[in-house]
Amino acid sequence: MRGIELPAVMGIVNVTPDSFSDGGRFLDAGRAVEHGLELAAAGAAVLDVGGESTRPGSQPVPAEEQRRRIVPVIRRLAAEAGVPVSVDTSDASVAAAALEAGATVVNDVTAGRGDAAMLASVAEAGAGYVFMHMQGTPATMQVDPRYDDVVAEVGAFLAQRRQAAGAAGIPDDALVADPGLGFGKTVAHNLTLLARLDDVVAAVGVPVIVGPSRKGFIGVAGGPPGAPLPIEQREDGTLAAVVWALDHGASMVRVHDVAPAVEAVRLLTAVAAATPTDPDPPVSWRPPAPPMAEAAEP
Repeated sequence: MRGIELPAVMGIVNVTPDSFSDGGRFLDAGRAVEHGLELAAAGAAVLDVGGESTRPGSQPVPAEEQRRRIVPVIRRLAAEAGVPVSVDTSDASVAAAALEAGATVVNDVTAGRGDAAMLASVAEAGAGYVFMHMQGTPATMQVDPRYDDVVAEVGAFLAQRRQAAGAAGIPDDALVADPGLGFGKTVAHNLTLLARLDDVVAAVGVPVIVGPSRKGFIGVAGGPPGAPLPIEQREDGTLAAVVWALDHGASMVRVHDVAPAVEAVRLLTAVAAATPTDPDPPVSWRPPAPPMAEAAEP
């Protein structure tokens, strides 16, 4: 994505009272700005600010309320954070207000299907655009989600929405696709998407972002049978998913806890850039030879 060096970490700033992981902690604008600055200092390459929870079962938040929550936060972060700011919304009017306040990326969980004006609005603004796969709506998405082949269907959907974005005037270098872990998927669907993430990346043809942070499937897969880990104990599992995703084709990860993910990006980048050496290089140090047994006296 233009202006963001990949691979990269997107830090989450929820200006909401009801997000599943940190709802209410950053509803105050000043605290939200402080948190965003902390994430930027920890190495986030972009800050994603949202004023509407999209957790399972959540209901839409009116556009006016979204704007009230996020515009002051985005205005200050855009001026002070030193990194690009993204707005997490599916409402074109909210996106327009956020872009006017200094955001440069729109993160849309509906991939342009929630508001018919969204794609044209993003194109006109010359903004970056993250588009995600979701089965259903946040209110209904976890009610018995089904797929014949989750990888093929998610890949085909994202490829189609890439074409729709292009037809609206958004160039490929402004696009990032999101397979939507946790959005209308069972635990098995999420794990399968991670296991075959390379196939999703190949099907889409633009950079892919993965957002596993603290989600339910992390708790189920990482906990003992029948006892999912609580949200506050899912950071290690989140980091494992981050490393897996980056090593299997993801160009960006979206997380709450930025510092460990940034370290993972740096390490994997260093490993990928390592220069192959001579298959049988000279050894500059060898362990000392064991002492020879003294000859027996005659």
